[in-house]
Amino acid sequence: MSQRMEKDTMGEIAVPAAALYGAQTQRALDNIAIARERRMPPPFLRALARVKAAAATANARVGVLDEAVAAAIAASALSVAAGEYLDAFPVPVFQTGSGTSSNMNMNEVLATLASRRSGGPVHPNDHVNCSQSSNDVVPTAIQVAAALELESLLLPAINTLESSLLRRAPELEAVVKTGRTHLMDAMPVTLGFELRTWAAQLRECRQRLADLRPRLQALPIGGSAVGTGVNVPPDYVGVLLASLAAETGVPFTAAAMPSTRMAAQDVNVECSACLRGVALVLIKMANDLRWMGSGPLAGLGEIRLQALQPGSSIMPGKVNPVVPEAVLMAATEILGNDATIALAAQSGSFQLNVMLPLVADKLLGGIALLADACAAMAGCVGGLEPCVEHASDTVARNPILATALNPVIGYDAAAAIAKRAFREGRTVLEVALEETDLSREQLTRLLDPLPLARGGRADP
Repeated sequence: MSQRMEKDTMGEIAVPAAALYGAQTQRALDNIAIARERRMPPPFLRALARVKAAAATANARVGVLDEAVAAAIAASALSVAAGEYLDAFPVPVFQTGSGTSSNMNMNEVLATLASRRSGGPVHPNDHVNCSQSSNDVVPTAIQVAAALELESLLLPAINTLESSLLRRAPELEAVVKTGRTHLMDAMPVTLGFELRTWAAQLRECRQRLADLRPRLQALPIGGSAVGTGVNVPPDYVGVLLASLAAETGVPFTAAAMPSTRMAAQDVNVECSACLRGVALVLIKMANDLRWMGSGPLAGLGEIRLQALQPGSSIMPGKVNPVVPEAVLMAATEILGNDATIALAAQSGSFQLNVMLPLVADKLLGGIALLADACAAMAGCVGGLEPCVEHASDTVARNPILATALNPVIGYDAAAAIAKRAFREGRTVLEVALEETDLSREQLTRLLDPLPLARGGRADP
């Protein structure tokens, strides 16, 4: 591979001749060889480029950067934000904890591109990084990326899954099945009720993400090196935020104290907790679907999931709940990511957290993973079919139906009927006819599972 020599404050270093980056990027690649293939997530790089474009515009507006140079930087940055040149950013996740290597990678690439556009020299530090520090730009880019990915990926995916549940729920409201607490038979519910419960959980997840939005969108930009704003010109932050908002459509604001997002990672921990909440809803759904679809003969057999692929390399005809299982694995990874982010957030010493690249990787990767998992689950819910007859038969044999007799004959008498029905393998109705003075008509009305599943109570 042909090379060229590049120079920085530490001296000269050989760089691939065709590379858009320069000396500092090459030093990062040469010095740390930990999971080199695991590069910084593209949403982070695109967000960082957007911040650089807005910074260049702001620097020109406040008079600290030549307008032609600023325009070349901004245009180059927006091309990166659009997805171009992503192969020019080889710096991996495991780098300097401030993300300085990624910041300089971006600065060097944009300096090269802007120099070509403008026909004059553009310096990565003096021009592209003007009025900035890695210490405020990198955490800013993480929050910008997370905010944009939530709006464009995760929230639409949650909405799709919630809509799928609410679309199926009405048609399944008449499907009565056995409720279960402690995995033991309980009073009946409807399949539609279970779907509406999951939808309500997702709605609360969306509400938590909405509550997070103003904190996530409050950026530390302008904090500079230690959060005090050293070398940041007046009005720079306001112009930058206005430019970023115009470009993204998201009303980003300035954090009241940039240091809160530079020295600590509280807002990203909160965001990760919201992701964890969505993951736990998906785990609940996936496990319930697996249980309800278990069988077909020796399990619960209350629903049939779509048969998507053979389930065994040795047992012919076996079909497994592959989508719920895949979703379970994805959701479990989210829980691991959340733990990693919490541990990374502990690495804030004095004025800087030094695990920012890891936070970016786990947070942004988790958002994309959850979005895919929600989409997969929406398809699974859309294709499930109830086993109506089997579910109804199971409910009819359930001794717990005797609970409906409590208001009429009392708990103790109802318990005796339930135990006898179970012991003799008979229905509650049959035993109650022998144990009470109630007529068949009264008992039939009291023990009708559909009104009970809807929370009703029949009068004797």
